[in-house]
Amino acid sequence: MKGETENDKMDFTQTTSGNFTDFALATFQSQLAKTPVYSQFCNALGENSIHISNWNEIPFLPISFFKTHRVCQDQPIVHTFESSGTGGNRSQHLVNDLSLYEQSFFPTFKKYLETPLEEVSILALLPSYLERNNSSLVYMVNALLPKAHSNSGFFLDNFQALHNQLVQNESMGLKTLLIGVSFALLDFSEQFPMALNHSTIMETGGMKGRREELTRTELHAQLCQAFQVSEIHSEYGMTELFSQAYSKGNGIFVCPPWMKVICRDLQDPLTLLPNGKRGALNIIDLANQNSCSFIATEDLGVVNENGTFEILGRMNHAEIRGCNLLFSES
Repeated sequence: MKGETENDKMDFTQTTSGNFTDFALATFQSQLAKTPVYSQFCNALGENSIHISNWNEIPFLPISFFKTHRVCQDQPIVHTFESSGTGGNRSQHLVNDLSLYEQSFFPTFKKYLETPLEEVSILALLPSYLERNNSSLVYMVNALLPKAHSNSGFFLDNFQALHNQLVQNESMGLKTLLIGVSFALLDFSEQFPMALNHSTIMETGGMKGRREELTRTELHAQLCQAFQVSEIHSEYGMTELFSQAYSKGNGIFVCPPWMKVICRDLQDPLTLLPNGKRGALNIIDLANQNSCSFIATEDLGVVNENGTFEILGRMNHAEIRGCNLLFSES
């Protein structure tokens, strides 16, 4: 990347498989110098830019740090995204440049759609998120709606209105995306089962204590039966990330070029696993330019040879505690 300016190095939207390592290393060096908590974390591990020559050598910050520390650079904060959570400290993503988020989710979502956004009706059933004003998911959908078909909108708990809109869209043959949190989609499907021929159901996960937890397979089976569709799509994102991965069925998620998912060993969090092995998920999100792009999540999964990945569940309390203790200050 010789001859490029600092801004060129940080333009994550130009990431490709060929230059991913260069972009990841440039981001790592920038965050090592400018993100205090990440710098302290790397120093505690004895890691610095001199020792790092590939993306798989970069340290991953435990995601729990977003609950306990300010994971951001020393710049003015213009917005704070906060996780939904159920009690205790909630994760906070301190944002000083919302344009980075928009540069990430707009092209990723449009690529997922494979149809001009203005030709798609987006119906968002996100009650647990709409009840807050700091949800990154609501921010994304709110930015997408004005560019979508006019038959689009949010729905809090008025299932009858949502049903009426779906019926109208179906009668028009209008391509529709019903995106919703899992428990709300289940509630809606039980009250208003219907055959959908022009609509896609996308779940964003998250029972959040509102209903009995189901596996993704069980959830999809119930929704498929209620709406007489062959597959359910999924969105994988989180407060701590600026990027999302999407699945068009079978729980297989595809990342944008600037996002990479890797498995780590549960017994040794500093050891990365080869593709095909089950473990805890680490994520590189190069859109997180001004916070931390290298995050060790609490999700369990497997990464396939082609870079797609599957979610298998969540780490239990003992596994999370063990991981955190490894990185605690002496």
